[in-house]
Amino acid sequence: MADTDPGKPPPEFMSALATQHFVLQGTSSSTISESGSRVSIYLSALSSGLVAIGFASGSHRALESLAFTVLPTVFMLGCFTVVRLIDTSVANAVAQRRMDRIAAYYATLHRPGAPYFETDDRSVRYGRWSFFFTMASMVIVVNSVVGGAALALVFALAVHAVTPVPVMAGIATGVVLLAVGLRYQHQRLTPVVLSGSSIPNGSG
Repeated sequence: MADTDPGKPPPEFMSALATQHFVLQGTSSSTISESGSRVSIYLSALSSGLVAIGFASGSHRALESLAFTVLPTVFMLGCFTVVRLIDTSVANAVAQRRMDRIAAYYATLHRPGAPYFETDDRSVRYGRWSFFFTMASMVIVVNSVVGGAALALVFALAVHAVTPVPVMAGIATGVVLLAVGLRYQHQRLTPVVLSGSSIPNGSG
């Protein structure tokens, strides 16, 4: 049986396209939800560890035991969290860009309805430095402080270094960790988001 409109997409294609759109929406939502959960887990572990260290501050031996076990553990958890947050940000950016392509195709099906599928010029757009404002960047900053504080305690409690040394070592370590973390995120995330158009607000 001949098609009545050769230029009209077949219903099987439209069904598959709508399903793909729905799947991408689910992917985008799940990445945002996972990012929030991972940040919450990390911050909860950090706050609990700091409370425990605070209670142990009255005993030098207890303070050393907790500080040299809790802080490295929280720091490693932060590193794992950062890597996964960047992964979810990349996945969200890719899903959003693919949904934009589908919406652009929807706009070609019925010209009078095209404005309903056009990208809003006021939507949030990622620039070259937008990676500073992601969830991953927040955790990178906090985790850099944790790493610097852990090393400062090593110099203060274990090495018994004079007063300026632990502070300077902690600051230097924190700055290095911050630079390494932000550079890693920049290399992973920026090429992905700059290759697309607009990324709606709420990206991981």
